[in-house]
This record gives sequence, C-alpha cells and structure tokens, in this order.
Amino acid sequence: MDLIPSFSVDHTKIVPGIFVSRVDTLGAEKVTTYDVSCTRPNVEPAIDVAAMHSLEHLIATFLRNEPDWKDEIIYWGPMGCLTGFYLIMKGNRAPKEIHDLLLRAFRSVEGADAVPGTNAENCGNYLMHNLEFAKWYARKISDYLEENKDNPAIFEYPKSERLVTKDGSQFFDS
Repeated sequence: MDLIPSFSVDHTKIVPGIFVSRVDTLGAEKVTTYDVSCTRPNVEPAIDVAAMHSLEHLIATFLRNEPDWKDEIIYWGPMGCLTGFYLIMKGNRAPKEIHDLLLRAFRSVEGADAVPGTNAENCGNYLMHNLEFAKWYARKISDYLEENKDNPAIFEYPKSERLVTKDGSQFFDS
C-alpha cells in the first residue's frame, strides 16, 4: 500500500508554513491541497480545540468571501492532529503565491467581533468556540508568516528518507 504524501513528510523537521500536500487532476482542471502548518508538530502543543473550531469558521468565511479568490476556494478545515489546516483550491499555485492571501486571512481574525455560524442550526458543535483564543493564535500565526515570508523553509516540506528494499518495498519504522 502506498504511503500518502503527507505521511512521507518528516514531522520532526517541519516548521510552520504553507506546503503543497498533493495535486490532483479532475477532468481538465487541477486541484491542489495545501497543508497550512501552524505549529511545530510534536514540539509545540496542538492548537486548542475550541480556538481551532473558531479559526475554521472565521477563515473559511473570509476565504469564501475574498473577491479575487473565492471562486478558487474549495475547502478550508482543520488537520486531525490540530497543528494546522488543509486548504483545497482550484489550480496549482506555488505556496508562496497564496502567502499573502493566508496572511490576510489570519490577520482578519484579529478584528472579528463574533464567530460566524455559531448557532445550533449552522454548526454541529456550536458551543465549542473560543474567539479570544482564536485571535491569539491568529496573531501568532500571522506574525510568523510575516516574519518568514522570504524563508524558503516555510514553503517546502522536509521529506522523510525511507529505506527501499531490492524488490521495491518501502521500510517503515513505525
């Protein structure tokens, strides 16, 4: 069985950033999945669940309303490990090309007065939100993205090296 691309990333070396996880072709159109890593996996604590949920609502709303980008946005949602988000977009842009969009998305959280879609009719867990903590994370992430905009390490995954046997099988140590 093939290892999915995000599991081939060396999570002991990854830094927060914007990375291409995969590119798919659907008909004549390319679709790119980006990993928007917000913490250092297994080093920094995972993002608080309620704050992550609020960030999901706030940034998804921002992205789907951004005039120049909304038609390219397919999905924004949290990673299961709570260290970042997945962004799925039409096309195949380099991570650096969407840096400004994501920087503005995280910065937009700081000015939010409320989290959209936080009632029982619109959300499956509407009581699990924390706007103030979401603002704290958004400021931390956006400051980092701003400070590192010229750092190539935030745009390219470190890859794990896997031992390959003579018959082509990959050796996995976990």
